[in-house]
Amino acid sequence: MDSFVYAASRTPFGRYTGGLAGIRPDDLAASAITSLLAKVPSFDPTAIDDVVWGNANGAGEENRNVGRMAALLAGLPTSVSGTTVNRLCGSSLDAAMMGSRAIETGDADVVLIGGVESMTRAPWVLPKSPKGFPAGDVTAVSTTLGWRLVNPKMPAEWTAPLGECNEQLQEKHGISRERQDEFAARSHRLSAAAWDEGFYDDLVTPVADTELTRDENIRPDSTPEKLAGLRPSFRKDGTITAGNASPLSDGASAVLLGSEAAADSIGAQPIARIAGRAAFALEPQLFGYAPVEAANKALRRAGIDWNQVGAVELNEAFAVQSIVCVDAWLEQGLKDPELVNTRGGAIALGHPLGASGGRVLGTLAKVLQERGERYGVAAICIGVGQGLAVVLENVEAGK
Repeated sequence: MDSFVYAASRTPFGRYTGGLAGIRPDDLAASAITSLLAKVPSFDPTAIDDVVWGNANGAGEENRNVGRMAALLAGLPTSVSGTTVNRLCGSSLDAAMMGSRAIETGDADVVLIGGVESMTRAPWVLPKSPKGFPAGDVTAVSTTLGWRLVNPKMPAEWTAPLGECNEQLQEKHGISRERQDEFAARSHRLSAAAWDEGFYDDLVTPVADTELTRDENIRPDSTPEKLAGLRPSFRKDGTITAGNASPLSDGASAVLLGSEAAADSIGAQPIARIAGRAAFALEPQLFGYAPVEAANKALRRAGIDWNQVGAVELNEAFAVQSIVCVDAWLEQGLKDPELVNTRGGAIALGHPLGASGGRVLGTLAKVLQERGERYGVAAICIGVGQGLAVVLENVEAGK
């Protein structure tokens, strides 16, 4: 049995402390679910077998299983179950992989997947003392991004900050600052053009009680020359800046998955088949390279090669790791680097951690339709040395 993408929707992605800062993450998640189901108005939501939802933080208002909370807040019947997945940046793509497996094994007919992150509202946390009244000071730790409350048993090289890990990656692969800034400027240029051309109009639905209608981080006037003027963020003589890395963001995404037989109950035809999926892991500090082998494994499982791939959606956590991945895929048969992120990427659109996997999957399905390509790859790097990838087959092109 096969599993299919039927519909996708997301909120605009807001800037850190920006247009979505006043919205709780569970409400953001509920908004994405509501906008997704509005695309299939004749579908009875009691037919949803499960909600599988991604979230990377889990320390604030999204605690207590935000997947279930979002389903309830969205008004789904109480009979619709929900669970929450945490594979950091890959959480909602992992949710899609889990949901598609449930469909393919016959455990489910329809699964609603997605993810959410409010990096603005991520709380500070205080470690709890084993003693009732500790004598010393206690430090509040930000949960916005990165490793916190690190276990001292972990090797120091594994727990380096994300930016430092990517500086090491650029050293290893010789990726210049100029290439990174050019890649980042391209992301802004293509993202702005995609919005201007209406590509995102039916993929993105504004959140109630907000004024944000577009992704908030896009800078249409960004150029390599302007980006070259920014200071390095992680090393005094480094190459990674606030301009060639993805910004802290808020947002949610949702995707409706179903079997082929579910088309009648959903009231729509599937748009893409999930043809392959894979996870890959390596040393934690090399996480930016992990999508390379995750995608290779997913392609093998789909029974195709890189030269058959017509579109790639790669989450742009950092320009350097994106370039490293694309370079590797070109060596392995990807036909053209311009097939990657044709409608912009996370450097411009934003990267609300738990929501980004659903974004790349939904965008890929639409790009395949738009371009008439048969196969595409959605891939994402994940902190602590992991990567995920999903291969989609355009249903129309596959006929």
